[in-house]
Amino acid sequence: MATRPGSIDPAGIAAMILRLRRQGIADRRILAAIESVPRSLFVPPGVGDPYGERPLPIDCGQTISAPGIVGRTIAALEVGEGDRVLEIGTGSGYQTAVLSRLARRVYTIDRFRTLVEAALSRFRTLKLTNVVTMVGDGMLGWPEEAPFDRIVVAAAAEEVPSALRNQLGIGGILIMPLGPPEGAQVLKKFVRTESGWEESDLAEVRFVPLIPGKAAKL
Repeated sequence: MATRPGSIDPAGIAAMILRLRRQGIADRRILAAIESVPRSLFVPPGVGDPYGERPLPIDCGQTISAPGIVGRTIAALEVGEGDRVLEIGTGSGYQTAVLSRLARRVYTIDRFRTLVEAALSRFRTLKLTNVVTMVGDGMLGWPEEAPFDRIVVAAAAEEVPSALRNQLGIGGILIMPLGPPEGAQVLKKFVRTESGWEESDLAEVRFVPLIPGKAAKL
């Protein structure tokens, strides 16, 4: 039986958390944050199991990443309670909501107004008070609020936009998939140091492309 949007599915949640543990995500703060956010609230009805291990389609031709990718991304971000996080690609708002349980404040941008407004409604339902949204060009980041402690990009490009590099504070972490729109992409972790950047590969992935500008419609 399909899970109603926003309803609690204890069996589905338990299976998801068990899978995340098996994938090596052991941080109790992260697992508790994921467990506290009803993923079914962020998944359109009829598109698949909200707690299953695969990406699912949402509005505007976008997707909600599989729980494993969300968990691995957030684990790699190493978010602290006092951190300010910039998220590029609000999408359904699911990853935003999980991050809000871990960070001091989350700033999230999407080029689709429809997605931002729907995500805002979900944030209100969950009574999240530390999320700030904007409809805009994610490639430009949010310079008025920079520098950020953490930046996460939920769309792929051939390289990290220079604006995002410049908006990450020293000692900060940036997670982003790099690669062509059609082809092999790698989820990468960048750490900004006093002398430059440290880079490491996290996983092979498949994300929608990072597109400049606001969407003309939707």
